[in-house]
Amino acid sequence: MALLDDLKSKYQTVIQQIQTEGVQLANLHVQDGKLFMKGTAPSLEAANKVWNEIKRINPKLDDITADFPVVPSTQTTTAQTYTVKAGDTLSKISKQFYGNTADYMRIFDANKDQLKDPDQIKIGQELKIPPAA
Repeated sequence: MALLDDLKSKYQTVIQQIQTEGVQLANLHVQDGKLFMKGTAPSLEAANKVWNEIKRINPKLDDITADFPVVPSTQTTTAQTYTVKAGDTLSKISKQFYGNTADYMRIFDANKDQLKDPDQIKIGQELKIPPAA
């Protein structure tokens, strides 16, 4: 047990970074004489920040095994809504939410209950914005 406490002390700033970045830690124990950490990161940026802290403490990574696959958080997996404003198009809304105009049909498909034509949206309409793929 002393080894676990020693390693947790050594990597305390990593554990703090995990909490700060919203990484969900599933495992934290000693395995094969190394600190074993496994959890899911909400974004690649969050995982990279944790890895940067691990490498800052021990560039050789000889006493730690870590894995933080990216699993988008619930914030990005639930549909959002958007109220159409003057000058909006589905392409423009797609660019705002997905970073490109090509995904406008995803928004159209999610709103077929109120949209009949992707080129005809009305100011004030509440559109469902599906999560990014």
